[in-house]
Amino acid sequence: MELHSLKPAKGAVKKVKRIARGQGSGRGGTSTRGHKGQKSRSGYSRKRNFEGGQMPLQMRLPKRGFNNPNREEFVALNLGRLQDIADKYNLDTINQENLVANGIVKKTDKIKVLAYGELKSKLSISAHACSENAKKAIEATGGSINLV
Repeated sequence: MELHSLKPAKGAVKKVKRIARGQGSGRGGTSTRGHKGQKSRSGYSRKRNFEGGQMPLQMRLPKRGFNNPNREEFVALNLGRLQDIADKYNLDTINQENLVANGIVKKTDKIKVLAYGELKSKLSISAHACSENAKKAIEATGGSINLV
């Protein structure tokens, strides 16, 4: 066997149907597209979810809900997580700069401290918002919370 004698297996390669290449090809004239109508035209493409002119499902269903453009999104940090962060990075003050530097939050994120978990060490925390129970727990350990 030589490279010049290699051939594909019998029946593996089929001839391409050459559509719209004259009447002699057997696929001239309407070129397998039927007669007239939108689908026979060049450049035809049906829109997604098109239901043949019937009112599409997404337009039949009612709109629901409301997206408040003024909503403030906070990144929730629980006391247990703050304790883990303080232990891992040897911090006694936790603020936006420390959290961004260690890749915990993004520069544009707003931070809210929540009371889930246990705080063991005295921490000085700076955040945008804080729950009442979290504030009590922080002050109980001798720490302080500063709202930005």
